[in-house]
Amino acid sequence: MSFPMSGFVRASLLGPCLAATALAVATPAGIDNAALANEADGANWAAYGRGFSEQHYSPLRQINASNVSRLGLAWSLDLSFSNFTTTAPLEVDGVIYFSPGVSEVHAVDARSGKERWRYDPEVYKVADQKMRTSWGTRGLAFWKGKVYLGTRDGRLIAINAKTGKPVWSVMTVDPDDHRYITGAPRVFNGKVIIGHGGGEYGATRGYVTAYDAESGKPLWRFYTVPGDPARGFESPAMELAAKTWNGEWWRHGGGGAVWNAMTYDAQFNRIYIGTGNGAPWNQKIRSPGGGDNLFICSIVALDADTGNYVWHYQVNPGDTWDFDASLDIELATLDIAGKPRQVILHASKSGFFYVIDRATGKLISAQKFGHVTWAERIDLATGRPVETPNARLPAGEALIWPGPTGAHDWQPMSFNRDTGLVYIPVIDLPGLYSDKGIDPARWKAPKDVEAAFGFNADNTDTPMNAGSSALVAWNPVQQKAVWSVPTPGIQAGGTMTTAGNLVFQGQMDGRFKAYAADSGKPLWSFYMANGVLAPPITYSVGGRQYVSVLTGVNGQPSIFGSPVAQFGWQARVHAKRLLTFVIDGKAELAASAPPAPVVPLDDPQFKIDTARAEKGKELFLEKLCSMCHGFGAIAGGGAPDLRASPLTLSPETFAQVVQGGILQARGMPRYPELSDADLQSLIHYLRARARESLAATNKPQ
Repeated sequence: MSFPMSGFVRASLLGPCLAATALAVATPAGIDNAALANEADGANWAAYGRGFSEQHYSPLRQINASNVSRLGLAWSLDLSFSNFTTTAPLEVDGVIYFSPGVSEVHAVDARSGKERWRYDPEVYKVADQKMRTSWGTRGLAFWKGKVYLGTRDGRLIAINAKTGKPVWSVMTVDPDDHRYITGAPRVFNGKVIIGHGGGEYGATRGYVTAYDAESGKPLWRFYTVPGDPARGFESPAMELAAKTWNGEWWRHGGGGAVWNAMTYDAQFNRIYIGTGNGAPWNQKIRSPGGGDNLFICSIVALDADTGNYVWHYQVNPGDTWDFDASLDIELATLDIAGKPRQVILHASKSGFFYVIDRATGKLISAQKFGHVTWAERIDLATGRPVETPNARLPAGEALIWPGPTGAHDWQPMSFNRDTGLVYIPVIDLPGLYSDKGIDPARWKAPKDVEAAFGFNADNTDTPMNAGSSALVAWNPVQQKAVWSVPTPGIQAGGTMTTAGNLVFQGQMDGRFKAYAADSGKPLWSFYMANGVLAPPITYSVGGRQYVSVLTGVNGQPSIFGSPVAQFGWQARVHAKRLLTFVIDGKAELAASAPPAPVVPLDDPQFKIDTARAEKGKELFLEKLCSMCHGFGAIAGGGAPDLRASPLTLSPETFAQVVQGGILQARGMPRYPELSDADLQSLIHYLRARARESLAATNKPQ
């Protein structure tokens, strides 16, 4: 299925605001279908999950369980100027490509860490309100000498991997809508595919779009939820899906954004997409009367040539908890009941691990891998969850496990074909869901970028002991845990596993660790002087195997306040870095201040107006300030803690930042709609929070 150009927003050879500096480098390898399908060659890490299977597995074994204790630092690259460092790097022919900051792309020499080029699409000049709704780029794609980047404002850009110069750029979303891109593009068959996020911030209808990898020409688009029936349906799949919705769902967008998971299956020539939550989350609003609401929270198989629907498996029919299916879709062949089965492995946000037949989309098995209270089990005959009585909030409120973070978030799991185990960063954190006082008949999605959950929210700090996390080795055939080790805090980094019987993971306490893949025995640890959420990669250059990972705490954990702030990482104190390791590496990490709790600033002469402070608390939540600066204004290390920021002691400077946008290039959005009175309210709130925190700290125990 193809669409005319009128079906897309705009395309150009260069696009807006493109800038790059470069040094000449060797021509990169011809990464194509054959290279991405080659499971035996671990020289490069040329895709988000290394290859088409998305397993985050490497066949390299030079670094292994017997010698990993000798692993040492080869080099580090300081990225203190970057707010966001959750990206999974790529490595091709001795060059590492990664995307820190606000959708920048850097290329560095894998052996020395010397920067080759840096490309800045200057997103902050064009993104406007989209700057408020997303975090850093999770990854890039590589195809035949080009690096592909999805930007925060919604562009897809092809960059010459040799020079860092843009080749073409296409806008994949409406510049004025709520959509943005943080996920990694995927490439296959000369096409590059990209989705978007935005299902939490207004009327958003999800889709994925495939473009010609050489020219940027749009080829096909698949919508994940139906639009207004009065306007007709784009495909039979949308006509089918519309039968599972009620009310005027299209006025709320519907959701189903494909913000992360996309996996190409070369054997069936299909692309599997993992779709997001409904918009808004609360089904009582978006689809009164219920319904499955296809294709939200689903794994959908599409024909890779046409984008036509093939099959779907819906993980959460009629989802109302943000239990989407946008997490890893990993491909494997498993021996099940004595027969080889080609399967999808999926550890969902909902807390169930799914094994799904790739040929048919039929469920093979599903079991809980985390703490789950919203459903008793998955009925294998129907593939549907058996929900508990309080799951859909009959009393208007319920504490449910897992919460909106899920039992597994975007941080990748990995599958080791030698051990047959999947390594999952598991989260144990509940969510209090409440729609008390919300009238579905009168609820409206915001026109400006604000949270649009359809549930009540509160700008209060999360208790330190609210949850925990673990690294779990899961047997997908037997559907049970083989080993588990606790990890610090409520979330940890993505995992990577190798043929050397190793699993690597960065953690929130600043440790980068290696475990024996078969037993979970801890084998190696390195102190990185910052927390880690990004997944590591490994590759070979000049006959030596390297491991690289980015440090820095940002993204969703930053919301939660104390459970993340407890580690003492501070945005303007602790450097974010790209670190690379090799056997017998002798480099030393640059000196860094030890982690320490934030010490709030106070002005004893400042008189807090309680009413203004309460208004500021509401604005802090409404304007999504907590997305980076934390609930209760307790930051987790990704952005400055505003209780300790001198900005709040200077109304003039505070206005220049918040209204004027002088820090947009650093990732801080501007809010020109806020009045001077609003700014004063925010200052009073932040002064009040600083004073409350100081009082609590100094209180006798």
